[in-house]
Amino acid sequence: MNNIAYFINQYPKVSHSFIRREILALERQGYAVERIALRGWDGNLVDVEDLRERGQTKYVLEEGMSGLLVAALRVMAAHPLRFAAALWTTLRLGLRADRPIPFHLIYLAEACRILPWLEASGAQHIHAHFGTNSAEVVMLAHILGGPPYSFTVHGPEEFDKPEFLKLREKVRRAAFVVAISSYGRSQLCRWVDYADWDKIKVVHCGLEPAFHKVAAVPVPSAPRLVCVGRLCEQKGQLLLVEAVAQLVRKGIEIEVVLAGDGEMRSEIEALIAQRKLQKQVRITGWISSEQVRDEILAARALVLPSFAEGLPVVVMEAMALRRPVLTTYVAGIPELIESGKHGWLFPAGDVDALAAAMQAFLALPLAAVETMGEAAHFQALERHSIDTEAGKLARLFVAAAAPVSAQVLQEKKSSYDAAA
Repeated sequence: MNNIAYFINQYPKVSHSFIRREILALERQGYAVERIALRGWDGNLVDVEDLRERGQTKYVLEEGMSGLLVAALRVMAAHPLRFAAALWTTLRLGLRADRPIPFHLIYLAEACRILPWLEASGAQHIHAHFGTNSAEVVMLAHILGGPPYSFTVHGPEEFDKPEFLKLREKVRRAAFVVAISSYGRSQLCRWVDYADWDKIKVVHCGLEPAFHKVAAVPVPSAPRLVCVGRLCEQKGQLLLVEAVAQLVRKGIEIEVVLAGDGEMRSEIEALIAQRKLQKQVRITGWISSEQVRDEILAARALVLPSFAEGLPVVVMEAMALRRPVLTTYVAGIPELIESGKHGWLFPAGDVDALAAAMQAFLALPLAAVETMGEAAHFQALERHSIDTEAGKLARLFVAAAAPVSAQVLQEKKSSYDAAA
């Protein structure tokens, strides 16, 4: 089995570089990966690798609603019984859901749209990232006659509303489900049937060797910290600005770089201005992977005061680059970071604890920071090699894939051609 498909809501995307790394690692291991996404053909990209990935991706919504309608009619004509089963499931999923039924009908049409692509590529398995609408589309495609499916749950969104996302149904029908941490697996076990617990496998997000195989860069003398991530409520950047204000009032020198952009940028900028911290806090906007690496290396540590997480990829990236991490002990983070050895852990939502952690860290001698960075480096590489983790995923794909002969594929393709 060497043909698989990936389905993602938006791809490529600045914050989804971990998916790109996973796909490329699978290709290095001999897999042919069909990339399918709902959207992403017209987004602003700054990363050369993302631009390359865009050229290899098929986009479901590129032809608009008319393309979805035509696809649905073709599948309905070719496989009326399967379509009826998928429609019935769709209507059930739309009851007491996070979105009303019309959205779920669109997901069904999207499943119809990707079905011929899956069969033309010979994909024997399809994998989605996130347990939201992406998982629903691949599940419906499977009901329509597509290959077995699986999906990766990252959190925290899936854990905030599991009943409304119908996680139990998605897991029940899946060949397997991936959690990115033991914490994530535990949360899935809370919401699915005990009989399906064995389906939930832990596969970590991984790091590309090219990202961290750079010469060790000395810790800078400047008292600079970097926070990398989307500017949104769950990342806690407003709390970070307040903590910086506390330290400045004490006369402690500090610089913080907010690397990223997002819906809360204007609020964060307003608070920076209100606290008169324009000299201490800088926002970069969206930057490439290389620029993220440069910002991490130019700082003494990564600081991430998140309220909710899965297990942030940027944490492992900073650690791999020999930078300690100051972050909250939520979700899967304590599985990777030992406080005092690889960085600092502090309670989420506690501005005083955040300020105290930054103050204590900035008071460390640079030699102690270097030692902590080395320990972080070895921890990240041991647990988050992308080739090792992709190998785990590949073995799961092999175990789950239904053997599909060339004759069966041709028969399926002919049925669609006849319906068209």
